[in-house]
Amino acid sequence: MGTLGRAIYSAGQLIRKTGQAVDRLGSHLQGGYIEEQLSRHRTVLNIFDKAPVIDKDVFVAPSAAVIGDVQIGKGSSIWYGSVLRGDVNIIRIGSGTNLQDNSLVHVAKSNLSGMVLPTIIGDNVTVGHSAVLHGCTVEDEAFVGMGAILLDGVVVEKNAMVAAGALVRQNTKIPSGEVWAGNPAKFLRKLTDEEIAFISQSATNYTNLAQVHAAENSKSYEEIEFEKVLRKKYATKDEEYDSMLGVVREIPPELILPDNVLPDKAKKALKI
Repeated sequence: MGTLGRAIYSAGQLIRKTGQAVDRLGSHLQGGYIEEQLSRHRTVLNIFDKAPVIDKDVFVAPSAAVIGDVQIGKGSSIWYGSVLRGDVNIIRIGSGTNLQDNSLVHVAKSNLSGMVLPTIIGDNVTVGHSAVLHGCTVEDEAFVGMGAILLDGVVVEKNAMVAAGALVRQNTKIPSGEVWAGNPAKFLRKLTDEEIAFISQSATNYTNLAQVHAAENSKSYEEIEFEKVLRKKYATKDEEYDSMLGVVREIPPELILPDNVLPDKAKKALKI
C-alpha cells in the first residue's frame, strides 16, 4: 500500500471511529428508548421497472416479500414469511384473498411445454400455510390446503378445493365443487354445501384478522409498552368475581379486540 493508500485507509478508519462515538452518544441520550434497524429486509421490492401495485387496504406482513410485477386487490392479506416473486412474469391477486404464512408464489417464463405462464389468483381465495403456487390459475372462492403444491398450468376452478399436502401435476384442471388430494393429486369426492360456504367464510375471517395484525404492526414502541402495563394491570381481574361483588370495571379501549375476530364474543352478546 502506497502513501496515498495509507492516508485514505487512515482517514476511513478515523471517520468510522467518529461515527461509532456519535452512535454511542446518541444511544446514551436516548436512554432505554432505542430504535434499531436490525434487518434490511424490504417487504415491497421493485425489479428494474416492474413495481408491485398493492391496494391501500392490503395487509402485507413485515417478514413477507412482494417482488416485481405483482398486483394485489382490496382486502387481501399476505402473511408472515410469504414470498410473491413476479420477476419473469406477472402475478395477479384479487380482492379478499389470503396467502397464509410461508406461502410461495412464482411464475414461469419457460418450461418443458414451452409455455409462458403467469400466476393468477382470484377473489376470496384461501391459500394455506406453506403452499407453493407456480405458473397456475386459482379462480374465485377456491381453497388450497396447507403445504399443497400447484405446478405449471394447473387450473383450480371456482369453489374447488386442493387438500393439504397434495401435489397437483402440470396442466391439471380441478373442476368446481370437487376435492382433489394425494401425490399426485386425484379426485377424492364432491364438496358439501357446508364446505363451499366455509371457503367464503374462511376468506372473510382472514380479511378481518388481517386488520387486527395490520393495526398491531403499526404501533409504536411507546404504544406497545403502554399496553403491556395495562394488560398486566387487568390480568388479575375476573369478570364473574366482579359481578358477584357488583363491581363494574371499564376495560381500556386499547385492550378490546374487534368483534369480527371474536366470534364467541359476538354470540355471547347476541344471547344477552
